[in-house]
Amino acid sequence: MRAEDIKTVVVIGAGAMGRQIAMNSALNGPGYQVILCDSFPAALEQSRTWVSEYLAGRVIKGRITQEISDQVAARLTITSDVDGAAAQADVIIEAIIEDLAVKRELFQRISRLCRPDTVLGTNSSNLVSSKLADVTLYPERLMNIHYFNPALVMKLVEIVRGPHTGEEALETARTFAVSTGKSPIIINKEIAGFVANRINAAVTREACLLLEKGIASVEDIDTACEKGLGYPMGPFRLMDMTGIDVNYYVRRDRYAESGDENDKPSPLVVEKFKKGEFGRKTGKGWYNYEVQEKED
Repeated sequence: MRAEDIKTVVVIGAGAMGRQIAMNSALNGPGYQVILCDSFPAALEQSRTWVSEYLAGRVIKGRITQEISDQVAARLTITSDVDGAAAQADVIIEAIIEDLAVKRELFQRISRLCRPDTVLGTNSSNLVSSKLADVTLYPERLMNIHYFNPALVMKLVEIVRGPHTGEEALETARTFAVSTGKSPIIINKEIAGFVANRINAAVTREACLLLEKGIASVEDIDTACEKGLGYPMGPFRLMDMTGIDVNYYVRRDRYAESGDENDKPSPLVVEKFKKGEFGRKTGKGWYNYEVQEKED
């Protein structure tokens, strides 16, 4: 599959990431037909509402015209027919739950339904594509295509070459990402956390150590990163946004795999996790969001 031959993009998984990837492909691409699919009716209904509200909001803010909104809506199909969508796809991006067994079943099935040259990407930042390669027909077209949250805003896409990934498919994925307004990087070897998350993990680890030792407060560490280093968001604010529980699970799993003490979750993160203080989604994390949410 050459990049210039891409006509239909399929995103499997209609959660927050999947629907944003689909919208980005429809809105910022050169006119791709985009199919967003999921086997859960509730996720599909939520996505239909979100798409309508998102496009209407862009029109109200003057970011796009009503004509463009109508064109994007016409190009974006939301369906429960995962298998039918896969059969039409030039590019497939999987954005379902981070469950290896579920992902393996999906790739085993869809890789036999789509064309032999369809590019297959998993959006996972935690599970590398080599864990899916043995069940995937034509694994040379398989790789990680990792978007960052929120996918409509963040420009970086990490494209990770597995030992099975072919050069042509890799280049097609890179060109596709560029065509939708992204700035892709190629990661030449599979490694846990890829590039951006590994760098962020090192910053987060050091921030937690500074807090543990009483060197500075949560607020002041975030301010140092934001005002001194130019970060758009300090490490504690970022953890609250992405979920302290997510940080805990990723670090726990990475430590189980590596045995490296540096990969362990911070004791402060473990404490927050046990209390159920996961950040914005629970109203409390490193910061308290309960008052703000009640006022809103």
